[in-house]
Amino acid sequence: MIRLAIVDDHAIVRAGFKEMLSEELGMTIEFEAGTAEEAQVALRTQPCDVLLLDLSLPDLSGIDLLRTIKQRHDDIQVLIISSFSEERYALSMIRNGASGYLCKDCDRTDLINAIHTVAQGRRYVSKKTAELLASEMAGESNKPAHELLSERELQVFMRLIKGDTVSTIAEALHLSVKTVSTYRSRILEKLMVSSNAELATYAHQHGLLVC
Repeated sequence: MIRLAIVDDHAIVRAGFKEMLSEELGMTIEFEAGTAEEAQVALRTQPCDVLLLDLSLPDLSGIDLLRTIKQRHDDIQVLIISSFSEERYALSMIRNGASGYLCKDCDRTDLINAIHTVAQGRRYVSKKTAELLASEMAGESNKPAHELLSERELQVFMRLIKGDTVSTIAEALHLSVKTVSTYRSRILEKLMVSSNAELATYAHQHGLLVC
């Protein structure tokens, strides 16, 4: 029996996944959560095998929760379910420990297949993500600038484009303000922008703003 958890800030999305999965033989839904805090509390008493995770949560970004889960519950397979296409976040999420990445408009067959795949300890890689991985391994240089950010830089980047201040980010990531400021400077340099406003514009142009 595969024990599932659904973490998404939209109740209607959680309900849709529950309806889609509740009658699937060999699967049971242990809990659902609308925030990162709810998910972390539930995981203390309700273990699961596969956790379906949205990237956008009201209290913590999906990438931050992903890293926390992998640090505390390394046996849980995290399957990212996003409204964004693979080109935007798939590789970054996989590098940060996700077992797979799916778009929310995927069909039921793909979702079930992905859950079974990651539950066996394997990565679920769609055809598109496989192409992206192949391009990365081949060292192709036409990747967008944000794909060159380190894991920590990506964390800071995602918070900056949401409008978080350096001090807020420092507190959330348990870093010093000076360290976060350094990461911010590196991000601006790599993306060739000079301010948070230009950073937000870059994110908008590349479809990176998580709603």
